Amino acid sequence: MDRMHAFSNDLLADHDAMTLAVLVRDGHVSPTELVAAVRQRARRVADLAPIAFETFDGSAPSTAGPFFGVATFVKDNLDVAGMPSGHGSEAFTAKPAKSDDPYVKQLRATGLALVGKSRLPEFGFNATAEYRTGLPVRNPWNPEYSAGGSSGGAAALVASGVVPIAHANDGGGSIRIPAACTGLVGLKPTRGRHVRTSMEAVFPVKVVSEGVLTRTVRDTAEFHAAMARVWSNPHLPPLGRVEGPGSRCLRIGVTVADADGVEVHPQIRDAVERVAKVLESHGHILEPVATVGDRQFTDDFTMYWGLLATMSAAGGPIAFGRDFDVRKIDGLTEGLRRHFARNIRKAPGAIRRLRKLARSRFRHITDCDVVLSPVVAHAVPPLGHLSPTTPFDVLRTRLLQFAAFTAPNNVDGTPAISLPVALSREGLPIGVQLAGQFGGEQTLLELAYLIEAECPRPRIEETRTHGRI
Repeated sequence: MDRMHAFSNDLLADHDAMTLAVLVRDGHVSPTELVAAVRQRARRVADLAPIAFETFDGSAPSTAGPFFGVATFVKDNLDVAGMPSGHGSEAFTAKPAKSDDPYVKQLRATGLALVGKSRLPEFGFNATAEYRTGLPVRNPWNPEYSAGGSSGGAAALVASGVVPIAHANDGGGSIRIPAACTGLVGLKPTRGRHVRTSMEAVFPVKVVSEGVLTRTVRDTAEFHAAMARVWSNPHLPPLGRVEGPGSRCLRIGVTVADADGVEVHPQIRDAVERVAKVLESHGHILEPVATVGDRQFTDDFTMYWGLLATMSAAGGPIAFGRDFDVRKIDGLTEGLRRHFARNIRKAPGAIRRLRKLARSRFRHITDCDVVLSPVVAHAVPPLGHLSPTTPFDVLRTRLLQFAAFTAPNNVDGTPAISLPVALSREGLPIGVQLAGQFGGEQTLLELAYLIEAECPRPRIEETRTHGRI
């Protein structure tokens, strides 16, 4: 099927967020004009990238930060004053939030104009934004395929050209997986890099990090630098502006085999090996390493996901309102909840082991500065493959085999970035992952600039095909 996108010769063109911010600053375009262009583009791809909530009127930025005037969307699991927070669920009727989440306040201070909320699967548990009823989020590269998840709505909006940057968060790969599926840059920052969200505060193990999805490394680097100027964690190495490749020779571990026995798709393996050769050609020292995850980790993380599903279901009336109806939660949430209930005696051990890994901070591979790996083990899935209507045991197996490389960085808190490097023979994006030391975003971004230059991002708006493997 043909690609679907909203790129055109309007004011947004194919500019990244920083270019648009400069145009606003220099008076060539106004924030109001940019929002109007975003509205037109969003309507053009409404069936591809449905929006959870939009407020194109009255969405002017509140502060003159470096992204002043650039429109964006917030994922629909954080509160934005005046906008409902639906969390992707049909189990309750979302009501407008009374105030901004603490992270959203920090986000606003960068100058971004918040024009709406992007869609996610129910409570962010799935790796695709699909539902029991209603429109799924589709992949702009081929609308018969998933845009990934759980930040699939944000990914579709950025990849299709509606906005150049969109908020996303990552509790098991939810920034990096949709980035890989749609040809975007997606950095999961170090745990604690930005202001803690209200949602994260109640988690027994802190696995969620906030970030953005973008089309350029520059936008990702500038965003996190801008956030650091608003608030910076004194317990982490400072993160300033990163503007290009670094000069330090790094020890980079490479893995293309998941320790839990998941077979990696040959085209994804080829992409990792291609990037490894690029890094080696620039003087970095590469060596094979084992992956972090094993069957015990997989079981423990699934138990933890089950605990979160149980918290969402049991605490629904308190968290989301009295009309919360547990009978309307989707099949994945219910399956995770039942899995936890059946295995509840294993929960204390699982939480204890995850907390131990959370304290390790990448020390399991201290000989390496960075690890290069796939983001996902399998090709981009067609819609329906990970649908919440799939029987739970089948869906759980499919999810664990697909998202086989991302969760360890959520538990140990280390930063990891997904970078688009190629198209598959089927014309779908392929991404690779770089994972770094705790607080090591600068190193990852420096390498990302290098890879971006050597393996240019496939561009959906171009008719010619390049970067295939």
